[in-house]
Amino acid sequence: MGSRPRTIPLPIAGLLALAVAMGIGRFAFTPVLPMMQADLGLSLSQGGWLASANYLGYLLGALLVTHMSWPPAALLRRGLWLVVLTTAAMGLDTHWAGWLVWRLLAGVASAWVLIGTASLCIARLNARGQERHSGIVFAGVGCGITFAGLACMGLTLLGTTSSHAWLWLAAAALLGLLGASMLWAPQDQADSPAESGLKANAATPTQTADSPAGSAQTAAAQPDAVPVAMDVPTGLPPLHWGLILCYGVYGFGYILPATFLPAQARLLVPDPWLFSLAWPVFGLAGAVSTLIASRLARRFSRPQVWAGAQILMAIGVLLPALWHALAAILLAALCVGSTFMVITMVGLQEAQAAVGQAGAKRQMAAMTASFALGQLIGPLFFSLSHAWFGAPLEFALVLGALGLLAGALPILRLQTGGATSIPTGSRP
Repeated sequence: MGSRPRTIPLPIAGLLALAVAMGIGRFAFTPVLPMMQADLGLSLSQGGWLASANYLGYLLGALLVTHMSWPPAALLRRGLWLVVLTTAAMGLDTHWAGWLVWRLLAGVASAWVLIGTASLCIARLNARGQERHSGIVFAGVGCGITFAGLACMGLTLLGTTSSHAWLWLAAAALLGLLGASMLWAPQDQADSPAESGLKANAATPTQTADSPAGSAQTAAAQPDAVPVAMDVPTGLPPLHWGLILCYGVYGFGYILPATFLPAQARLLVPDPWLFSLAWPVFGLAGAVSTLIASRLARRFSRPQVWAGAQILMAIGVLLPALWHALAAILLAALCVGSTFMVITMVGLQEAQAAVGQAGAKRQMAAMTASFALGQLIGPLFFSLSHAWFGAPLEFALVLGALGLLAGALPILRLQTGGATSIPTGSRP
């Protein structure tokens, strides 16, 4: 009765958190890089090292979560503050070595926020019977990318320096943090009375990780769900390794086109403004795609949506390698932009369904670490192939497409058989 009314709906607060962490903390470097090259003399190789530092930080952040006892709300709050501070530091620092540190820490923070937001928002939406609103939450990544791209376009037109651009982005990140702050408010303030009733009904499943009796009750309540780890002793929750491996293959296949498609486009399109426009379009496609995927999930299982999105991404990646035209580049950007967040969303939803709420944070962290490892291996593998065997740029795109196609088939098998299978008869 006495709960404080929520000013920002839960899905919008989750959207803002991911927009800050991923759109600014992780991906804003892409549109700011040309500005840093123009006014600070940053070389492409230095830019590559800064990008790699962020990838490494993303991996380290996910690995840290698997060994941390912080609850998702604390992980989310601290990660968002770290994004704000490291983004501001990029504008205040003038040394390349310092930028390496800030991009590394921004990667750590981005992983924390993604894992914290996903585990917290998915659990709360499931408890309310509003899983379909997950698409709004994960649209935050695309919205953040679109905002960062458009903001950098506008700041470039105004003649703003890259240092000031970072500071403006930090201010925007702070506003997003304030908007997302209801996510870590005390539950008696953040939840409505109706939601409190749902939470009470969901208390028994939450207790399943703590007592054998609770586990038995959950299994009885879901007769067609295959137990994930009934025979695992108390301690750390078990991991679903099938999901972890599939998510890592996705990271390997995704990062190759994400890294090398712009280079392929530069060979075909000399106008730099097209690159400036491509990034917001990429983000907009990512934002819209999660809303569409939430509707598709009513007709298809999550593994089917995941595999279909990965196949569509593979087709888009392969197009520029076979068809050297601007149309192929645009189609590839749309295919990759419209599927990368769909796979992220359904993959993390499957993590929640596979191991339950008690182990969701650790499972999501392990999957994010697997993705980050694949993201690191992909460009390194191509770089060595290019240096040792003279592999052309098209080889990276073909390699990425083959990785995505090869990883799609095992995804469909995740919904059947085995002691670690995902429940197939009911939807959270």
